[in-house]
Amino acid sequence: MSFQVPWWSTPLVVLGTFLTMLAIETVRPLRKAVEPKVRRVARNFATAGLSFAVVSLIQTPVVLPLSEWVVAKDFGFVRLSPLSGPLRLLLAILLLDYTLWFWHWLNHRVPFFWRFHLVHHIDRDLDASTALRFHFGELALSAGYRALQVVVIGAEPAALWIWQTILFVAILFHHSNTRLPLGLERVVVRFVVTPRMHGIHHSDRRNETDSNWSSILSIWDTLHRTMVLNVPQREIEIGVPAYQEPSRVTLGRILALPFRSRPDDWVSADGRPATRAHDTDTLAKLEA
Repeated sequence: MSFQVPWWSTPLVVLGTFLTMLAIETVRPLRKAVEPKVRRVARNFATAGLSFAVVSLIQTPVVLPLSEWVVAKDFGFVRLSPLSGPLRLLLAILLLDYTLWFWHWLNHRVPFFWRFHLVHHIDRDLDASTALRFHFGELALSAGYRALQVVVIGAEPAALWIWQTILFVAILFHHSNTRLPLGLERVVVRFVVTPRMHGIHHSDRRNETDSNWSSILSIWDTLHRTMVLNVPQREIEIGVPAYQEPSRVTLGRILALPFRSRPDDWVSADGRPATRAHDTDTLAKLEA
């Protein structure tokens, strides 16, 4: 019997998590907002709507059948392992999360992919709505990578659904502008990505943006020595230097951005350095 869940389950989880994080970040904001929130959220939702359409048209019809195929053919890494049942399911979920680290890394390192991922990073504030702001082109490209993940790992539909649901919750959480108690977050960040950790990834300094690529478990950045924690949030300016003017981040401009010539993304109008020196001990404690 094929694995099935109600079609509305994931949207319900996303909506519930978004509204929860929206409420918390309104009461306990981590950073002061730069743009009016209603305008930004409307822009991010419009961008997300186009991306959702792409996922519905391209990714879902391809990835789910592939996941059912690997089960029918007993294909993929986890299906060759001696594990079975819940342990095999858990291994598939862990590998889906780990291999997503590489996709995020590629989106920063490969110029063609960065053209699309840049749309996510030029949001001038960081909150739960940013978690949904991905260019439809990036989602279309990610469909191929997601299919590769499923086939190579041998992820069954249940593992895929559980991982994607956890992923939505995780990215809404760590993109949120939520000020957690610092002591608590210093403990939590050793296990999962947190708002302060991901805020550093959205810094306008390139060496900080090129860090903290994990999505759910933070251990992958520890493993690859790409975790940076010791940057005070008060020193972080969210965004990309060349796109700090409101006129450069309108809805029309961000949708067209990957298809147009661009200035040097990391050169700011005020000549601010593109990088920031900090303690080489990247596993230092989170700063307030």
